[in-house]
Amino acid sequence: MKSIILIALIAIAFTARVQERNMAKIQTELAKSTYGSALLHLVELHSMAGGPVQELIDAIEELINDLEEELETLEFNFQVRTNEHNALVVSLEQDIQDAVIDVNNTQDTLDNLLYPRRNQIQSKIDTVIGYQEENRKNYDEAVLVREQEHEAFEAQVAELNDATASVDDALALLSSLTNPSLLQIKRFQNTLKNIETKLRSRSRMAPMIKALIALASNQNFSNQDVLKSIVDALNDFRNAVVDQINDLTAQEAQDVVDHEAYLEQLDTEFAEFGRQIDRATVDLTATNEKIDSMVEFRDQRAADQKQYTAELELENNTYAEETDIYTNTKNEFTRELGISEQALALVQSVDFSNIQV
Repeated sequence: MKSIILIALIAIAFTARVQERNMAKIQTELAKSTYGSALLHLVELHSMAGGPVQELIDAIEELINDLEEELETLEFNFQVRTNEHNALVVSLEQDIQDAVIDVNNTQDTLDNLLYPRRNQIQSKIDTVIGYQEENRKNYDEAVLVREQEHEAFEAQVAELNDATASVDDALALLSSLTNPSLLQIKRFQNTLKNIETKLRSRSRMAPMIKALIALASNQNFSNQDVLKSIVDALNDFRNAVVDQINDLTAQEAQDVVDHEAYLEQLDTEFAEFGRQIDRATVDLTATNEKIDSMVEFRDQRAADQKQYTAELELENNTYAEETDIYTNTKNEFTRELGISEQALALVQSVDFSNIQV
């Protein structure tokens, strides 16, 4: 029985020494930090004041509860912030991708559709303008040629009219011949030569008048049969000249009709060219407006891409800073929680009246 009591006393003494060493170790650990030293002062002051131990225990437990709640709140808030960050990053990355797609698609449309279309329309306008210029050139040439042709017609008709008048003079002279003198015959021959001169070599009547001159040069004008044959030849010649005048007049009238029809055709073509240019100009204006609109859109989307990239970089940097703050705050709360738990263990020890800071 005495042995048992002795063993119990030794065990109690050993336990007391272990607790004393543990308490000293806890006290040393607490004294290493400002927060722990503050708790030790609180324990010391409470011990010196002789207040109930339970009040101190309750105060430290409440402090531990507050720290745990703050740690929970910190964790919750950071999780919320992390969710917001992840959602914002996904959204910004999608915005950047959409902007890149818009820029590339718009540039592709410009390079492969609108720019070639504008060049094609402008080329068409330039070509049709060339057609218009050629049309006016043909118009002016046609007017000039027609004027020259009309002048040539008038000159030829005037020649033929003069020849007709000379033939009439020759016929009148022949009708007055009964016993013609040499002077009268010479005068008649000169009249024929005058007709030849007026007709010129280019007239189709020239060979006929040459034949008459040859006939008149070798004939006896006192012979009435000869005179009659010359008169008949002159009348035939006169009729041929009149027929030529009529043919030339009819041809001139037809040439005028053809000329006016040709000018009308040129005017119609010129007007059609103008309408084509007007339509192409409207199309070109619309294409240029579309190009300007798409260039503005492309530049805006490029600016959006740059803005989204800057926002993403700022968000990542901000989140990284907030993560550092969170980590440091969490570590501080965890450390303070550990210290508070050590302080609680110290207060709950058997004897802490000898604690000094």
